[in-house]
Amino acid sequence: MEWIPPVSIMSSSGRHVFETAFGFCGAGWTEAGLARFILPTPEPETVERLLKTRLPDAIIAAPTGAISDVVAAAQRYFTGSEEDFSAVPLDFAGISHFHRALYTAMRQLAYGETITYGALCESVGYPKATRETGAAMGQNPMPLIIPCHRVLAAGGKIGGFSAHGGITAKQKMLALENARSPNAEPAQASFSF
Repeated sequence: MEWIPPVSIMSSSGRHVFETAFGFCGAGWTEAGLARFILPTPEPETVERLLKTRLPDAIIAAPTGAISDVVAAAQRYFTGSEEDFSAVPLDFAGISHFHRALYTAMRQLAYGETITYGALCESVGYPKATRETGAAMGQNPMPLIIPCHRVLAAGGKIGGFSAHGGITAKQKMLALENARSPNAEPAQASFSF
C-alpha cells in the first residue's frame, strides 16, 4: 500500500514518499536527476521530514520517468528482487570531487558484491583515506542507489551504517542480496540477520 501525501502534483523538482516491504522510503529529485533517497523507516512522516530538510525547495510530487522507475525498482528490491540502480541519473550538485569519485565507484558494485573501505578509496586514487571514505558513506545522499551498504570495514567486518536501523538495516540489505564478505572463502556463509 502506498502512502498518499497530502498533495500530489507534477513537478521537475520534487519529493515523494512510498512504501516498501521494509518500510517507507523517499525520493527527491531535480531536473538533473535523483538528488536524495531515504532508506526505509517505519513512519512516512519521518521520510517526508528528512526529504524536506534535505531538499527544502522540492514540492510533493508524483514521480515520472526515471524517478518513477527508481521507485518501482526500490519497491521490488525490498521484496528480494535483484535490481540494478547504476544507470539512474543523479544530481551530484554540491558534492565534493572526492565523494563523487567514491560514489561513482560504488555504483559499479553489482548486486551482492562487497568491497572494503580501504579497497574502495584505493580504487579511486586515495589509498590512505579510509576514515574519509567512512565519513563519505555516512554522508551518502542516495543510499541503495549509491550502494554504501556494500562497503565493509577491514577484514570484511560489517562496519557502520547511518540509515534508520543502523547496522541491522545494513545486515538485512546484505542478507537480501545474499552478499559475501570480499575476504570470504567460497563456501563461507553469507551475511545474515
